[in-house]
Amino acid sequence: MGNPRKAKRGIPPKSEFNSWYPSIVEIADLVDKRYPIKGMDVWKPYGLKAMSLIDGLTRNQMSETNHHEHRFPLLVPENLLDKENKLVSRLKAAREAGVDPSELRMDEEDSGFKKEVYWVTHGGENELDSPMFLRPTSETPMYTMFSLWVRSHTDLPLKTFQIVNTFRYETKQTRSFIRVREIHFFEAHTVHSDEEGATKQIAEDASMVQSILHDLCLPNLVSKRPIWDTFPGAWYTMAADVVMPNGRTLQVATYHHYRDQWARSFDLKYEDSNGETKFCHQTTFGMSERLLGSVVGMHGDDQGLIMPPAIAPFQVILLPIAAHVRDDVTTEISKLKDRLSKIGIRTHLDDRDVRPGVKHFDWEIKGAPIRLELGPRDIDSGNCVITERTGNKYEAKLVDIEDSVNAALDSVSDELRKRANESFANLVKELPDIINSDNGYELSSPLSDGTVYSFPFCGNDSDAEVLEKLSGLTMLGECVDQYPEPRNCVITGNLTTNKQHIARMY
Repeated sequence: MGNPRKAKRGIPPKSEFNSWYPSIVEIADLVDKRYPIKGMDVWKPYGLKAMSLIDGLTRNQMSETNHHEHRFPLLVPENLLDKENKLVSRLKAAREAGVDPSELRMDEEDSGFKKEVYWVTHGGENELDSPMFLRPTSETPMYTMFSLWVRSHTDLPLKTFQIVNTFRYETKQTRSFIRVREIHFFEAHTVHSDEEGATKQIAEDASMVQSILHDLCLPNLVSKRPIWDTFPGAWYTMAADVVMPNGRTLQVATYHHYRDQWARSFDLKYEDSNGETKFCHQTTFGMSERLLGSVVGMHGDDQGLIMPPAIAPFQVILLPIAAHVRDDVTTEISKLKDRLSKIGIRTHLDDRDVRPGVKHFDWEIKGAPIRLELGPRDIDSGNCVITERTGNKYEAKLVDIEDSVNAALDSVSDELRKRANESFANLVKELPDIINSDNGYELSSPLSDGTVYSFPFCGNDSDAEVLEKLSGLTMLGECVDQYPEPRNCVITGNLTTNKQHIARMY
């Protein structure tokens, strides 16, 4: 017979990830997907608090690196989109032709974002002279203002960010936090005097991404995206990908080096110390609610979520036991709550009039890192019972409960990183040998579904195309972690330390 307690949860086993994931985000009360517009979920308090805590980690990084928060308008006039489309299409065409963008004169422009945005055509009953759209991202409104703000080298660097909702008309299958039409979006945009300053900013972005992902207990792959997967407005794009339990990669952060390409289009210039006018260099750095989706997917289990302590809405759930038997249970557990709250621990006292088993059940599903029980016997013995969501259960002395709880939170974080790294290692494997025979390229053994493959590669775009067609997977780009010793490229046979990954991406 099956476990009746588990069956009541209504959660499919995590081994059936494609069913488990959409079920758990609702059962754990993160969002309600019943809003009558596809891809626009209603954030519930528990999910919104977790996302706000992720935003808090990001804001801390921004503060430490001297970025300043702005808030740019939601609506963007159509002529600014046209300006961006002309720039992006010109850069894209120049890249494909292998020439400098300044050599091209474009008669027709690609539609760019026009197919992806939501348009506003009326104000009340009046048709607008110039249509507007809801921002899909904020280069155009931001850079229009930057060109007004930056005049001198003393105005640089300009380091801005905002956390706002952006909108894309997503036509693919939507999935909470992973592929949505209304996106909870973080974007940082910086302006520098030269390429070197922008390059240093990219390194700073990389460090911030890893700090945030460490707090979320998420191992990841960092790659320089291949040229065909680089935003056409960027010189190059770096991306961090988390490997979800089904072996698909989820891009959770990108940072772009723009050089002076956007500055030339938006007339973003400054006067240097010698009185010479020069174009600025720029970068962008973006993340979204995909970070929360990665946390749900990577750390959850058959019993529900497991929230990393850094972003758990409640880090400790206080559970009074037999409070109806002795009045001092409520008094003493309230004192514990005050003590833990005083040192910055996010606590919740669950004093609902339901059985303890129901409370354990509910908070297990929501993934609270620590459950702390206190009853008459515990008060008499000077102890309480701590249960870590990752499995440990033990008694802790009340006299130094602050130290015990902090140690327990560290224990949960460490265990989540350990589990995530083990999962990561099991999902990333070496690509089988590639044989070049009379019939063309062949794999020495079939590929497994739900696996990310690593391999040495120093080939060109056509070599990469061979690999993608052969595997049916997508190249992530050149990994920042290289092989310690040179190896033979899987296509050219030449020695290289360059490591690449190929995977099925969200």
